[in-house]
Amino acid sequence: MNDFHIFVISGGKEAICGVFRLIYVKYCGTGKLFLLRRAKPLAVFAAEWYNILMENNFVTGLDEHFCAVYSDYVRISALEGYQRPDLIFISTDGNVARRNSELMRLSYQKDCAGLLKTFKNGLSDTEFTFSFSFIPLRERLRDLRRKYTFAKILPSVLARYDETVTGVGEKLDIEPRFWQRICKGKLYPEKNTILALALVCRVSSTDLANLLAVCGFSLKDDNVRDVVVSYLVERKIFNEEMRDLCLAEYKITCLPIKRLTAE
Repeated sequence: MNDFHIFVISGGKEAICGVFRLIYVKYCGTGKLFLLRRAKPLAVFAAEWYNILMENNFVTGLDEHFCAVYSDYVRISALEGYQRPDLIFISTDGNVARRNSELMRLSYQKDCAGLLKTFKNGLSDTEFTFSFSFIPLRERLRDLRRKYTFAKILPSVLARYDETVTGVGEKLDIEPRFWQRICKGKLYPEKNTILALALVCRVSSTDLANLLAVCGFSLKDDNVRDVVVSYLVERKIFNEEMRDLCLAEYKITCLPIKRLTAE
């Protein structure tokens, strides 16, 4: 056992001293038992271990969030194996009462994991839109008098994240001429554009809500894309690889994000 070392890691990004390679992993109680041997540089081993652990963690976290929040009850109740809860009941005073419709969410199902798997298998991205919409003349005249419009609040929002209009345009998969017109208030951004902007600029959930609101949008709990993006923003999961894995997990391909690395 001179060449072997055993560590118990309770979770998180622990400091590991030495040069090791993972041979065998066994869950032991609340910790993880790692049987290691010398072979690979610490930085390489630590990065591999951490990526595996984090990939499982953030995708599992997204699944749990989705099951607890997603509220398209018509779509959920149509899943094979779904057990519809009794929402109507007779209360102790003899009157007819109704339970909260949240009980229909996947998180309340006994076979939550199986139903979610079935749900994912049937997913397809139906949220495609153009990146912008044209502004009617009447709306354009109204925007001149409005204190808050997308074009007016965008520079101050971007400044909070050390971003510029030009820099953001390079991160979005939108033709530069259209992006410039959006930023000048000559075109309205579509919802997909705002969600993509939030992810590439790492904005807060408050700033995202404000950008959506001035364009007449909001995040909806009965929309797969909205639930996933809101999770990423709230949990600040902005790493490109982690972000794209989460989007791919729910087959979200409609966001105009420019991928900087080849897939």
